[in-house]
Amino acid sequence: MAIHFERERAHMVEYHLMARGIRDPRVVQAFREVPRELFVPEDCQAYAYADSALPIGEGQTISQPYIVALTVVSLEVQSDDRVLDVGTGSGYAAAILSRLARQVISLERICPLAERARLNLERLHCSNVQIICSDATRGWPLLAPYGAISVAASSPQIPPPLMDELEVGGRLVIPIDSGGQQTLTCVTRLGQTNYQQKMLVQVQFVPLIADN
Repeated sequence: MAIHFERERAHMVEYHLMARGIRDPRVVQAFREVPRELFVPEDCQAYAYADSALPIGEGQTISQPYIVALTVVSLEVQSDDRVLDVGTGSGYAAAILSRLARQVISLERICPLAERARLNLERLHCSNVQIICSDATRGWPLLAPYGAISVAASSPQIPPPLMDELEVGGRLVIPIDSGGQQTLTCVTRLGQTNYQQKMLVQVQFVPLIADN
């Protein structure tokens, strides 16, 4: 039976995002436009618009749509922002961010995933996204500072390079792991050494791994 992806996508936006408080018009429109089915394996496409994480290979997952949306809304991305996306995965979040920001720098430590994400984004003509295979815990200082930083892997603490690369007034969203319990946390940089944290929701992400 044929899957009507556009209808499924509209249903996801209405019932999994807007009904749960995701109302920013720019964010909602981005989720209406980006086809999530392109970012999951073919054998998972029937579940592309379920509000759940799905496997994408290499022991990694694509995050559930609501958590991606909550992250993006919390970042308050502006049209002239340069955004750092830590943990590219298959590229879905980068595709969403590309519709909101001036430029997206997306880091993925697993090079085969980075290459797949690059191809996915090329298919959608996301010309303002740069995919880099790199140790994401170090950030990408060459193009810092960033107006927003999204981290799609859990860590017991925020890697210092990411804190340093966030511009004053910018926001960083990361799952903080405290003894096995993960909390999606939004950090706002108020000054050179002054940061404010806000806990958002309990989550479950793969761990953020540094290359030795």
